[in-house]
Amino acid sequence: MRKLALSDEILLRVEKPARYIGGEINMVKKDPEKVDIRFCMCFPDVYEIGMSHLGIQILYDMFNLREDTWCERVYSPWMDLDRIMREEHIPLFALESQDPVRNFDFLGITLQYEMCYTNILQILDLSGIPLLAKDRTSEDPFVIGGGPCTYNPEPIADFFDIFYIGEGETVYGDLMEVYKAWKKAGGTREDFLKQAAQIPGLYIPQFYEAEYHEDGTLSSFHPVTDGVPERIVKQVQRDMSDTYYPEKPLVPYIKVTQDRVVLEIQRGCIRGCRFCQAGMLYRPVRPRALSFLKQRAKAMLESTGHEEITLSSLSSSDYKELDKLVYWLIEEFQGQGVNISLPSLRIDAFALDVMSRVQDIRKSSLTFAPEAGSQRMRNVINKGLTEEEILKGAMDAFLGGWNRVKLYFMLGLPGETDEDIEAIAVLSDKIAREYYTIPKEERNGKVSIVSSSSIFVPKPFTPFQWAPMVSKEYAVEKRDFLLSKVKSQLNAKSIKYNCHDADVSELEGIFARGDRKLCGVILQAYQEGCIYDAWGEFFKYDIWVKAFQEQGVDMDFYIKRERGEDELFPWDFIDIGVTKRFLLREYLRSKEAVVTPNCREGCSGCGAAVFQCGVCVS
Repeated sequence: MRKLALSDEILLRVEKPARYIGGEINMVKKDPEKVDIRFCMCFPDVYEIGMSHLGIQILYDMFNLREDTWCERVYSPWMDLDRIMREEHIPLFALESQDPVRNFDFLGITLQYEMCYTNILQILDLSGIPLLAKDRTSEDPFVIGGGPCTYNPEPIADFFDIFYIGEGETVYGDLMEVYKAWKKAGGTREDFLKQAAQIPGLYIPQFYEAEYHEDGTLSSFHPVTDGVPERIVKQVQRDMSDTYYPEKPLVPYIKVTQDRVVLEIQRGCIRGCRFCQAGMLYRPVRPRALSFLKQRAKAMLESTGHEEITLSSLSSSDYKELDKLVYWLIEEFQGQGVNISLPSLRIDAFALDVMSRVQDIRKSSLTFAPEAGSQRMRNVINKGLTEEEILKGAMDAFLGGWNRVKLYFMLGLPGETDEDIEAIAVLSDKIAREYYTIPKEERNGKVSIVSSSSIFVPKPFTPFQWAPMVSKEYAVEKRDFLLSKVKSQLNAKSIKYNCHDADVSELEGIFARGDRKLCGVILQAYQEGCIYDAWGEFFKYDIWVKAFQEQGVDMDFYIKRERGEDELFPWDFIDIGVTKRFLLREYLRSKEAVVTPNCREGCSGCGAAVFQCGVCVS
């Protein structure tokens, strides 16, 4: 029987002890004496969010299929346990073995969201691992970062030994083999990092240096160590049906954010929305074979006992065999109480037919993401969705028995006017009006429209990476303006409006397109008490402002200026296939509100064809 790292007394003092004891269904156990490599996989947020992340489930399964490797997990301790661990000097531990994280060979941290950056330092600090990579010794694990935020790793470069640029199924095996050989030979820490730098997709930040112009922009970014590549090429899993995917995913004992089986039906997106980083990073779109998906769906539902399966994709409707998959799932699990969840779905006759068959319409609402209220702004962002399609989808839903609709929009999009913002309120009202054209006796109660807006954040590797971000003052002003317009609509009582916090969005924008000067800011903010910044109740904006001021870093420099067409970006050393030339062309087309066709309608020459897979070769 495993000995737990925390005593019963401590477990009784924290909110959810199940976050820290491991032992979940399908957890992998191995003998630490019989493996060559111990890898601790980390999600730097609370257990319930980390356990819902598909990427970690895939890598956990992939690593543990190797006889020479034992992969375990760690998540950010919640605030109650964080305090106890510091007071009682308890080292952070992995869930499977309950061994200290510092005893592992690797600590792999997934970087999903910029506002988790101080939680990375929490993980290192509680583990007893030096926060700065340059201070680590042979006694410390190698700290690796992976995930979408590694496509601009510079704001956190000082804290990592290695960044893995690309999809996890590709070169981790090469890294493991290099590590075993290095360990056997007894080389130095730097020797291993130099060997790792030869593996495609691996970026070792300490081997590179940034230089700046007087105005604060980058003048150069180059290697300072011989033999390392000048550019890091994103690694792509070309065949999505001959690869790793768990048949026995982990099942927690407590409710988590995604308490269901997740089936990734394809990777990438054909749409080319100009605000969407994922849509560019994961090009080209690569669907999984129907036979592969059927086999994995059946295996995962049987091995977990889950009663819901979600079909995951950036745009599920673009999976060509979606109807065959969904109707097979309905037939295969008929009478077994299995619910099918279809996020990222365009509302059309097929979608409504499916949802009416697999969901209780009294318990669900339908979600539309127009992103912008006016057709002009939808063209600017290349959304490819007309008002006619939105209203028809809503009416079809109402006729099918739904009476609740969620709408998602963004404020602060490049080129936005007050008329575009007001159009959000008008579109919300038009959808409500559609409902009331149905005869009263055929309606399903009153209509409910929930319109939410987030603050637009320009991200690297999108056409809007050159665009300025609106100030938080602008965001607050326009939020209030939109609220007043919602209240003036005919169906105002049927419309509820929510808006994302502007302070958090401001910091997200700075971290998204920042450089190495931000490492000192993040370190100071953490040392002065900032963690769980993505959680409103713990966010300390004043401490962040103080850290920027004392580190001599101008917040406005990163977000409030339009960047020059020829400016060198901190992430330009990364090659994602999609070219900077294409992204600039799309940015200029956005200023003219010109729509670019999706990948299946016609190739726009983005550069992703270099990977020779997916839609680019079909």
